[in-house]
Order: sequence, then C-alpha cells, then structure tokens
Amino acid sequence: MTDRPVPQPGILNISPYVPGRSSAPGQTKVIKLSANESPLGASPKAVEAYRGVADALEIYPEGSSRALRTALGEVHGIDAERIIVGAGSDEILHLLAQTYLGEGDEAIMSQYGFMVYPIITRAAGAEPVVAPEADYRSDVDALLAAVTERTKIVFLANPNNPTGTYLSAAELDRLHAGLPSHVLLVIDSAYAEYVTANDYGVGISLVERSDNVVMVRTFSKVGLAAARIGWLYGPDHLVDAVNRIRGPFNVSVPGQVAAEAATRDVAFTKALRDHNGQWRDWLTEHIASNRLRVLPSQGNFILVLFPDTPGQTAAEANAALLARGLVVREMGGYGIDNGLRISIGSAEAMEAVAACLADFMDGQ
Repeated sequence: MTDRPVPQPGILNISPYVPGRSSAPGQTKVIKLSANESPLGASPKAVEAYRGVADALEIYPEGSSRALRTALGEVHGIDAERIIVGAGSDEILHLLAQTYLGEGDEAIMSQYGFMVYPIITRAAGAEPVVAPEADYRSDVDALLAAVTERTKIVFLANPNNPTGTYLSAAELDRLHAGLPSHVLLVIDSAYAEYVTANDYGVGISLVERSDNVVMVRTFSKVGLAAARIGWLYGPDHLVDAVNRIRGPFNVSVPGQVAAEAATRDVAFTKALRDHNGQWRDWLTEHIASNRLRVLPSQGNFILVLFPDTPGQTAAEANAALLARGLVVREMGGYGIDNGLRISIGSAEAMEAVAACLADFMDGQ
C-alpha cells in the first residue's frame, strides 16, 4: 500500500516523446525544418473554411465528422462508413492500441520506426518488440520472424519516419500474407501525399480485401498540423470496435471543416507533391555530393548520415546549421546518433541548408 496514486504497470517505463526544436540559440529569425510540416503552408481553401466557423464556436462538433468522412470517401474512392477521424493520427494510433493490446500482448515495429509506437504499446500494458532493419529500411523477413503467439499488432510506417524509406506494394502484400489472421497490420501512411515511387501502395487495396489491416493517415504533413486531424480506413468490425471508445466530440469544428476543404483541394495537394519532389531531389543531390550519405526518401524530409570524423559529425553539423538559424532534427532519440533529419521547405531554405553543409564539410 502506498500513500499516493500509482500509475498502471508500464507507464513509468515510457520515454516521453520529444518534439523537434523550433528555435536556435542566439537567433531571432529561424527557418524551422525539424517537424516535417508542409513546405507550402495550408490550402487557401482550408484556411477560408477554418475562418468561416469562427462565429459558431459555442456549438458542439458533429460527432462522427460525417462531412469530412464523406469528402475523404469521394476523393479517395473508399467507403465513408469505414473511416474514423481523430485528433491527429496520434489519437488514432492510441485508440488502436487501446482496443487491441493488453497486458501480456506484444506489438512489433521496425528498428527506426515512429517513436509513438512503443509509447502507445506500453501505455496499453503490452510489450514493444523491435525488428531490425536492413540498411535503414523495414525488413519484411525480420518483421515476420518477430511474430509470436503473443503478437497482436504490427506497426509499419510506410514511408517511414525518420528514414524516408518505404516498402513496395508487393512487399506489403508479402508481409500481410505472412501474418496470422488474428494479428492486426497497421499501415501508417502519414507521408502518402508526398510519395512519387511507382511501386508504392498506400494500403487501401489491402484494407479492402482483408479483415486484419488498417490504413492510418494524417493532415499534419499537408498543412494542417495545428488543427490536429488524422483518420483511418479499416474493416467494419474494427471501425465498430474503435468507435466504442472514441470520444464523442474528439475533432473540433474548425478542424473538420478545414480538413474537408483540404481534402477536396486536390490541386493544392498536387502542388505540394510537385514542390516537395523537386526540392527533395535537389537537396539530396547537392548534399550527397558533399561527401555525406543521404538515404533515398519518399517523405517530405531527408535523413543525412554524417561520418564520425571529428569536425564533421552530426552534432557539429547541427551546431553549424543552428548558427545560421536553420533548425533541423537530431536523431539521437531514434538511435541514429550520426543522422540529421531535414524537412523540405522553401527553395530559399533548401539552398541555405545546402550552402551551410557545403561550408561545414569544407571546414569553413
């Protein structure tokens, strides 16, 4: 017996999620490239819709985000009744873990997978199991080898954050085919809008022909990070189960209307993809030529790997970038001490990053 409330087992074993920094010491003007936010801001139509509900903030939201689900269904060609909307994809992932994990269960994730996965697993009383990656890329064979009779969920970010690497549609199919039917495959497609690879599969077809697959998406990377909107597409039985614990008013009215407008603004989404693809490739080419390794990315960011050579380490490069007001993401929390993740931003920002790292590698 203790003299104060005691958290559930596993809670104090959780390492809290630490967001990327947003400031640089001694700099009054910074360029934030640490959080994989939209390089073009939000859809103007989404901003207009958000402002349009400012005079009705006393009204509760429609509980199921029906108008947004309808828009998602129409634009993506999927059944709106099989969609759940949440306060960011983080809430969706928490709901899935709470629904399908418990004490004694295991959830599998890749070595460099999204840091939220172990947090939500432990919060549900289950144990995270980490499958090694093959050169910073999720390994289907390693994921399948990690499955035991205690496995209930496999979390897969595709493309992955922070590496930017991905599994093809064929590899996703092979992963799913190797899983027991009672194991839930969670395909986290947070960066799907930025993918340009021809062999990529977002997860919709797997959901539609399976009872144990769910696709999770977000609006945070396409201009609505502040609004906190995420969604899932899954089988009927999963949608029914998760809706039983989802809060009745979990998504704000401004968030719902902004996300609906953003969904229908397909021209803006294409402009985002085009800008990102152009400058992701440009920055990759320019940084890689400076004796650094850049992993091939399908997200709106790149992961740069630095040598251990004194004067050329990731920590020293980060300091050089901060000195010029360029804020990127250190990767020590992911176990990649020699890496920096750099979000794709404006043309001017990308040119500034490339110039800074060129000077850094040349010792200037």
